[in-house]
Amino acid sequence: MKKRTLAFILVMLCLLLANTAAVAQIIDDTTKVIYSPKTVLQLYEQDVLNGRYEAQPIDTSLNNMHNERYWFNDTLFHQHLGNIGTASTPMIFQMPDKIGVRLGKNIFDRYAYNPSRLNYFDTRSPYTHLYYIQGSRGEQVFEALHTRNINPRWNFGVAYQILSADQQVGPASQGRSKGFLDNQSVKAFTHYRSENEKYDLFLNYTFMKVEEIETGGIDTTASITEALDRFEEAPVYLDQAQNEESRNNLHLMQIYRLAKENLKVYHVLDYYRQRNEYNDDDIPDALIGANVSGQLFLGNSYLYPQFIYSSSRTNDATEYKELENTFGLTGSNKLSSYKAYVKLRNAGIQYEVINPILGLPDSVLQAGEVFETIGRSGNFNQVFIGGDIRLFYKELAEITGNAEYQLAGDYRIKGMARLGGAYGSLERVLYSPSQVQNFMVSNHYSWDNDFANIVIDRIGAGIHQKIGKRQYVKLDGNYTNIKRLVFYNSEAVPEQVDGNQRFWSGTLSHNIFFGPVHLNNVVAYHNTDEADKIRMPDWVWESKAYIEGPLFKRALYLQLGVQSTYASAYNAYQFMPVTQQFFVQDNFSVQGYPVVDVFVNGDIKTVNFFLKMSHINAELSEPVYFLTPLYPGMRRSFVFGLNWRFFD
Repeated sequence: MKKRTLAFILVMLCLLLANTAAVAQIIDDTTKVIYSPKTVLQLYEQDVLNGRYEAQPIDTSLNNMHNERYWFNDTLFHQHLGNIGTASTPMIFQMPDKIGVRLGKNIFDRYAYNPSRLNYFDTRSPYTHLYYIQGSRGEQVFEALHTRNINPRWNFGVAYQILSADQQVGPASQGRSKGFLDNQSVKAFTHYRSENEKYDLFLNYTFMKVEEIETGGIDTTASITEALDRFEEAPVYLDQAQNEESRNNLHLMQIYRLAKENLKVYHVLDYYRQRNEYNDDDIPDALIGANVSGQLFLGNSYLYPQFIYSSSRTNDATEYKELENTFGLTGSNKLSSYKAYVKLRNAGIQYEVINPILGLPDSVLQAGEVFETIGRSGNFNQVFIGGDIRLFYKELAEITGNAEYQLAGDYRIKGMARLGGAYGSLERVLYSPSQVQNFMVSNHYSWDNDFANIVIDRIGAGIHQKIGKRQYVKLDGNYTNIKRLVFYNSEAVPEQVDGNQRFWSGTLSHNIFFGPVHLNNVVAYHNTDEADKIRMPDWVWESKAYIEGPLFKRALYLQLGVQSTYASAYNAYQFMPVTQQFFVQDNFSVQGYPVVDVFVNGDIKTVNFFLKMSHINAELSEPVYFLTPLYPGMRRSFVFGLNWRFFD
């Protein structure tokens, strides 16, 4: 970890020298900088599809640069395993955004590039940025991006990202190094527009590989108080377990204008592959129970309730592949827009588990057990039809509707009406359980379910309004009813609820400023009294207060502030590393606890940076806090980060 950090610093120093030497190349005879954030524009494929062609300058603001939620590709509140980059799940219930067949292993979605939402560029000069964050307890984020126009209508770019983290609990004597997370991602992207501006092509390739050492959390068999007192040396359940995930996606969108904006045809192709593996080559003896019958053993832990194939080694794998083609028509005018499409999805899934081969000669078995691979596969072909319509009058009023239907299967439909800043919406989704919820082959878990489809109805309303010149308010509320919910129960096994799960939520965001003083607050309330299988804290709150302004004749721009994040006590989901799922539990309540950060964000020409003392209130009221049962949150840590841009 230290070698990698040193390498990053050396690379940045070299680039600083190169940037200094290149200053003369980007200044004309009148000493004006001709390349800047205004000459590096970004655009999104959905904007072009919907007729919005104006590319926007890249964002160079300092807002939320210090905030951990904004370091990744999903800014929602999440619970995770105590450090950045680890397995996570949204803290607040989210409506499903995909119907039909899907894998159902999503613990690393937050950190992956989203192929359909990548930003493309249009640059007048080669553009590079280096994004780097380093914490004193081993948390690390790094991204290097380079893009340039090959000609005025064709841009190409590539980026490389690393997330890494150090283990916070568990003695080194149990065979683990400090580093327990390694996440590496790549994206390559290109956008081309024809000379007559009738044709646009967006193409990207994304790849992510994650390796996460699994501890199973703090071992509380003896005493949780004693375990927490030891913290870094606290015993954990697993010695050599590891989760690995690799995913890659090829995404292509083509748009052709037949009759200007009135009629366009488009095609989207997506090829997606995801492989998940869980390995434990040294199962602790304490987790193995008595032999029951044949090869079936009982386990002594919530992690390994049984050993179906082997009590000495686990190697489970799941591989999912999906090819999706979408063909559609779209168009827009000054008062309306529409879209209609047909989608073809071909998917396949393969399960693998190792099984000891019995009856071999002693000469073969002297080197240890010999294993064979047992597999099961399935294939799916699905057809969807869908579309949306939007009626609007300038920015004053809007009515939208969108729907998608899987032939003889799932569907989703949503309508929304807006007048000024006020809106109301109705939504219904009927969707299938995931592949993992229906079927599992593993050394420790096995099920074959035939669950009915789940139905979610949601009513929403709210207002987003600017008040005067100083304030902005967002108030959102919704009521959700779920029929036949499929969830992972206290034994980490999927189960379907016979009745309904009902809850309602409200969120208030308020921003106000008085000259250089800014106050930003967001608070959310969730009432789950009639939804005992949905786990959300009653209250989630984040408050930020800061003062900002220029210094040293505007050579430096600073934000100095404090931020506090709080979630009330609740029985949070517990994590099952074997199946990569979060499950319902009723024995461990994570406490209501505020985490307070003090930060400085700064802007010096082409460099944005921040300095932060995170969790400054550590150990003042509690010796430790939890985001997920058995996984303590981060203690006090000094973190710095920078975003360095090069415009030539």
